[in-house]
Amino acid sequence: MVQAITAPTLDEFDAIARDAMASIPAVLKDRTNGVSFVIEDFPDDEICNEMELDSPFDILGLYSGTPFGEKMLAGTPTDLDRVFLYRRPILDYWCETGEALTDIIRHVLIHEIGHHFGFSDEDMERIEKQAG
Repeated sequence: MVQAITAPTLDEFDAIARDAMASIPAVLKDRTNGVSFVIEDFPDDEICNEMELDSPFDILGLYSGTPFGEKMLAGTPTDLDRVFLYRRPILDYWCETGEALTDIIRHVLIHEIGHHFGFSDEDMERIEKQAG
């Protein structure tokens, strides 16, 4: 018998994201003080236009704020540091790939936090592989 799986609510998604956050590599997690995590169903129209997205499903997460290296040079930041997780695109990706939802969210968190610190995609892949 196949069991029906329902998509997590925003609150349930938040709990999954917190569990995923607890499992990211210490090299990233230890430096996230002051970074807020925001879960929304979709990016807003401004983000879609700015990123030239064909669809709001084309983005799973986004870092918004002053990158760490620029913050050290600029002094007082002009924006809050936030990582957005977009629930509906992540859930679509989850359905398409069959990967564990926690693993997908963890990957998005690592990727977006890595942008905060100016890591390259290759750096983030290496960090994620080392963490297992």
